[in-house]
Amino acid sequence: MAMSGPPSHRRGRGRAPMADINVTPLVDVMLVLLIIFMVTAPLLVTGVPVNLPETRAKGLDQDQKPTVVSIDRDGGLYIDETEISDADLPNRLAEIVSANAGKAEPPQIFLRADTGLDYGRVMRVMGELNRAGLNKVALVSTGGNDNAVTSGSE
Repeated sequence: MAMSGPPSHRRGRGRAPMADINVTPLVDVMLVLLIIFMVTAPLLVTGVPVNLPETRAKGLDQDQKPTVVSIDRDGGLYIDETEISDADLPNRLAEIVSANAGKAEPPQIFLRADTGLDYGRVMRVMGELNRAGLNKVALVSTGGNDNAVTSGSE
């Protein structure tokens, strides 16, 4: 059985059209997109800019999306990404408790506070959380490589 090579120019034919797809440009574009998403994905996690303290604690496993309470450098208070006043905090926490009243576990709260804040300011917010019955609170910090880490308490 003889192997046939590319068409010969002697028969009067030109080259046959190539039926293979060149995937090299596709792979190049996909790798660039992968790198872009890997770089930008961690930046999309936090909404309120807070300079978190560093810790060597391990992160917590979480089953559902927690409510995030943040205190920025100027003392501004946020629930998720909505700014609220100190006087409105007990009412908003009561709404969170009433929304989760029928569930077996209390809602998870992530507390994020800037490193430049007074310790008393953070403790006042934690006291309001405790008074509202939200005792499943995790304090958010950053690890040595700037990854968000939560250390929880119940």
